[in-house]
Amino acid sequence: MKKRYFSLCFYGLMIMQSLAQTNRPMHAADIQLQMEKLNTLGSVLYFAAHPDDENTKLIAYLASERKVRTAYLSLTRGDGGQNLIGTEQGVELGLIRTQELLQARKIDRGEQYFTSAYDFGFSKTHAETFRFWNEHEVLREAVWIIRKLQPDVIITRFPPDERGGHGHHQASAMLARKAFDAAADPNAFPEQLVELQPWQAKRLIWNTANFMRMQGDSPNQLKIDIGQFNPLLGHSYGELSALSRSQHKSQGFGSAATNGQTIESFEHVAGAVAKQDLFDQIDISWTRIPGGRPVQQAIDRLVETYNPTNPAGAIPQLAQIWHLIQKLDNTYWKERKTKEVESLLLACAGMKVEALVEKPYYTQGESIPFRAEIIVRNPNTQACISYINGENIQQTLVGNSVTKFNGQLAQQTYTQPYWLAKPHTLGKFEVLPANFGFPMNPDLPAVNILLEIGGIEIPLVEPLQYKYLDPVRGDVHEYVQVRPAIAVGLDQPVLLAQKGERKKITVTFLNQANLDSQKNIEAQIEGTGWTISPAQIKLNFKADQPTLTQEFDLTNTSLQPEPSLLSFSIDGKPLKAVREIAYTHIPTQTWFPEGKIRLQPIDIINPVKTVGYIMGAGDRVPEALRELGIQVDLIKTPDITPTLLSKYDAIVLGVRVMNIDKNIAQKMPIIDEYVKNGGVTLIQYNVNSNLAEADFASRGFTISRARVTEEDAEVRFNDPKDPALNFPNKITKKDFDHWIQERGLYFAEKIAPRYRTPLSMNDSNEAPHSGSLLIERQGKGKFVYTSLSFFRQLPAGVAGANRLFVNLLAKEQ
Repeated sequence: MKKRYFSLCFYGLMIMQSLAQTNRPMHAADIQLQMEKLNTLGSVLYFAAHPDDENTKLIAYLASERKVRTAYLSLTRGDGGQNLIGTEQGVELGLIRTQELLQARKIDRGEQYFTSAYDFGFSKTHAETFRFWNEHEVLREAVWIIRKLQPDVIITRFPPDERGGHGHHQASAMLARKAFDAAADPNAFPEQLVELQPWQAKRLIWNTANFMRMQGDSPNQLKIDIGQFNPLLGHSYGELSALSRSQHKSQGFGSAATNGQTIESFEHVAGAVAKQDLFDQIDISWTRIPGGRPVQQAIDRLVETYNPTNPAGAIPQLAQIWHLIQKLDNTYWKERKTKEVESLLLACAGMKVEALVEKPYYTQGESIPFRAEIIVRNPNTQACISYINGENIQQTLVGNSVTKFNGQLAQQTYTQPYWLAKPHTLGKFEVLPANFGFPMNPDLPAVNILLEIGGIEIPLVEPLQYKYLDPVRGDVHEYVQVRPAIAVGLDQPVLLAQKGERKKITVTFLNQANLDSQKNIEAQIEGTGWTISPAQIKLNFKADQPTLTQEFDLTNTSLQPEPSLLSFSIDGKPLKAVREIAYTHIPTQTWFPEGKIRLQPIDIINPVKTVGYIMGAGDRVPEALRELGIQVDLIKTPDITPTLLSKYDAIVLGVRVMNIDKNIAQKMPIIDEYVKNGGVTLIQYNVNSNLAEADFASRGFTISRARVTEEDAEVRFNDPKDPALNFPNKITKKDFDHWIQERGLYFAEKIAPRYRTPLSMNDSNEAPHSGSLLIERQGKGKFVYTSLSFFRQLPAGVAGANRLFVNLLAKEQ
């Protein structure tokens, strides 16, 4: 028993994160659906590039109508997109979108996987994408996932050419095609064959669509209706799809439900051609496995006799099915169906298991006390607990009575998301093979529990969770965090200063260890090219004071424009920072970046003293402007009046404000009048759909989808004498060095002659575009519309972008 316990615990740990979305209490109808699913031995892998690329309606249909194992492989975590609900960008946006995908999979009942490819931003071609991604390594991971999941059918969302639009989309289709062949080739990535076996999927098909010119061109496309209603779930697949897709809240993808016939089209790519059905020529019944027919017959009897008012009555039959499955030789389906039967045994027993802790986080090396709570809620169910973390318990569980066990768990590493444990490149996270595919850490602090129901031993791996009562949300469960013992809290990631300029920063030191106090801990502070005072301090934490705040004086003494890093260490070991991301629709995410501040020398003249900022979709430009010494006040749209605006040197509208603010259109006449009276208004980029102002083109331009994605693309000065390039700062080509991710997006087109367009730029092999910056003198003031990605550049401390932005806010002479 011990041997099986530990081997299956390891197996349970391996699949814990990929199947966490199905490990939840089941209602009676759900139990019936899962019983029916026992009789289906088919698998599908949906293959695309980003969170939101997946066809949630198709995933829901495959998982619950066709009842096949259905997984979505997103090559990236969506790190390079825009955030419509907050200010997180880059890897932090990737953390949000990872959890949004997991929430979506809970609803459509798919599984979620990733590769280590980094979403570096919009790419126009697959060639550019592969310059950043390590194609060989991403292919290796895709092959590993195919060999692990053994899909009968692989479905791509995109074609491998320009019809796919985004270069990542094109690359995903190309990788799917290569992985389809490589997974079956024993000479491809042979190191994987120690654990896995070559796998040849039956077919690779493209799920064509009517958007982005992706309808396909074959007259012989396979077409199927996926618009059915599932009475056991109480939803149509169109309704499930809308609920699932609406979890992508950071992208503003709230979706309307659909009902009735929905036709999906598929175009053949490789393997056997499907003419009538996705699973043509594929046996997805138990007869695909030698000796499987008795299992199928037993499951048929189970479904026929299942009584939804007495799920526990099905336990003896489930136990019989479990034993029949153990006689099979097929390892993949034996393990898969064993786990499904064990989940049903738990559900029929009404089993609820929690491993709870008393506080939200502990520190590295600290022993974590936990309390396991176990209850069998269906009466007359024979169940017992055998082991908890290797401790022999052997206790019968009393029906509908909570049984509690206390224990200790030692955790030696902190819970850094595994893909952020090492610095990443512009195209790829550094990920160990043991972590390939997982959406979250597979080694979260967890308790191993061995239960017995109906004579069947069921191993569980229950992650430790902190449960608390929120007055609005009710019971909230969060995964326990393991943090560094001492960390730093940094309010500003970038410090800009001119030569000789002195600035103050405030740093918070965090004592996160479970100790009464920490005394005389010496911390060192270093930053090349800057004088720092004090350069070292003594940290004396008190028992009732887990934080210490310290001010530092910094003076820029560097003669070079290159940045340096301000770092903090104790005994030569760098300190980590703690970053927490909290939204109510996903679990709280915490990660631990290096505790460093970017010190950026800057040569700038800034006459702008006050700015009124109207927030759009969320960005960190206000904080960046404050770093330049500008007073920035956040203005709510309903509060906009001529008197209020007259207080400011300039008014800035945040990214996508015209898309998301329903009230901004009616306030634009007031803003325009402010400009005519001598003010400056700058509007940042908007997208060309769902504009709040009914006729945005009346401003003398339209918004296109054109963009320049190459952050080092040449920037040409159409008019070097333009005031925006000369006052108060002389802008040169060097001011466009070190930009990140892109130059700009959603450029203006059909621009009226009254606008000055001082800049032009383009990606490789494209014509120059002058729609990134539009300037017009209106009355005594200035109106600016810009699609340059200042929302990325300013928070990142790009010196040239800051200099140009100040010029755009300054009143022209």
